[in-house]
Amino acid sequence: MSRPPLPPFTRETAAQKARMAEDAWNSRDPERVALAYTEDSVWRNRAEFLQGRPAIVAFLTRKWAKEREYRLIKDLWAFDENRIAVRFQYEWHDDAGQWHRSYGNEQWEFDDKGLMRRREASINDHPIAETDRRFLWTAPGPRPADVAGLSESPF
Repeated sequence: MSRPPLPPFTRETAAQKARMAEDAWNSRDPERVALAYTEDSVWRNRAEFLQGRPAIVAFLTRKWAKEREYRLIKDLWAFDENRIAVRFQYEWHDDAGQWHRSYGNEQWEFDDKGLMRRREASINDHPIAETDRRFLWTAPGPRPADVAGLSESPF
């Protein structure tokens, strides 16, 4: 199975890959998201380490049970050959209704079929008031084309 665009990446194909990842994560479908990773993909997410698609599905299932009304924006930061770095922000609320904006960076490494074999994510959460939310499109689903990426945001 291959997942175009394939490495080596250009600026255009790296940005396309980042947007495809954003759209998949905004679906909040763990099985769909996991298909973008190799069978033995290695992850570091915050301080959690996991390996393989079943672990990815379990992780994402837990994540989206906790992070309600999740909406994500990813922007390309850098790329080279088979690696892409993105910065991202996402908004969500917990069971008590407290909203958060999570900020982070990810480094991705792909195999020659375009599947991600390594993902390293560093993430910080910041509580926000509901009135401070910026990601207001209908979810789950992709970010609409008329909603700007992060390049216009200072944070």
